[in-house]
Amino acid sequence: MKLRWSRTLTFLPALALALGVTTAPAAAAPTVSSGWNNYSCKPSAAHPRPVILVHGTFGNSVDNWLGLAPYLVARGYCVFSLDYGQLPGVPLFHGLGPVEASAGQLASYVDRVLAATGASKTDLVGHSQGGMMPRVYLKFHGGAKKVNALVGLAPDNHGTDLDGLTRLLDLFPGAKDHLEGLTPGLTDQIVGSDVLNRLNEGGDTVPGVHYTVIATKYDEVVTPYRSGFLDGPDVRNVLLQDLCPADISEHLAIGLADRLAFHETANALDPAHATPTTCLSG
Repeated sequence: MKLRWSRTLTFLPALALALGVTTAPAAAAPTVSSGWNNYSCKPSAAHPRPVILVHGTFGNSVDNWLGLAPYLVARGYCVFSLDYGQLPGVPLFHGLGPVEASAGQLASYVDRVLAATGASKTDLVGHSQGGMMPRVYLKFHGGAKKVNALVGLAPDNHGTDLDGLTRLLDLFPGAKDHLEGLTPGLTDQIVGSDVLNRLNEGGDTVPGVHYTVIATKYDEVVTPYRSGFLDGPDVRNVLLQDLCPADISEHLAIGLADRLAFHETANALDPAHATPTTCLSG
């Protein structure tokens, strides 16, 4: 038994790291003067909805968006970002709590942003878990009436098997229960989890919301990468390599730095003024 638990405790950090590689080193909070998380910002006629950015596992409201938030602010959007899924005693690295509870946090945050901006709806952009978890909000927390569009950057909409790594949990008795007790946000993202089964039962989408999924074939966290794609009447699934074969972004880069992904995000937020995304887009 001692040997089994020794192997389990060796394996758990590797799984947690693999599921959580979605953020850069911690940075200072954005300032009001930057226009990011500025609650006095009022949406313009050109961009009438605030954009809420939803970080990934082990991410936070700052680090995950050091590239995309300024990109959108520069284009005239009111941009906001939240922290969710915090665990007691774990600073900076969030998205580890139960997905269902995180969806409730998102619900409260959306209400706060709508009240501050005076808008009737928002657009959501999420990376990794942040692209999947909002679907729980849309389906089970009344979010569909408050959200116009959801854009997912490498989301794990149908879970991940981490190239088969998650199946190793079955080789270690009690390992999955141990991981779920420590960081339920991780096990909620594994293929076949109760949360994902409930979320995807009866269809991937809810009426009234426009969905865009932006994926990369080099994703090493959401595997297979096509598990992030959605089926539904108002869905656009985008593979970056179809737009630019030279794009080599993986799971981390697609959310942090990929200008093609940023351009496709802007297209999804304002489809009436969308322009083709090419290798030269920026």
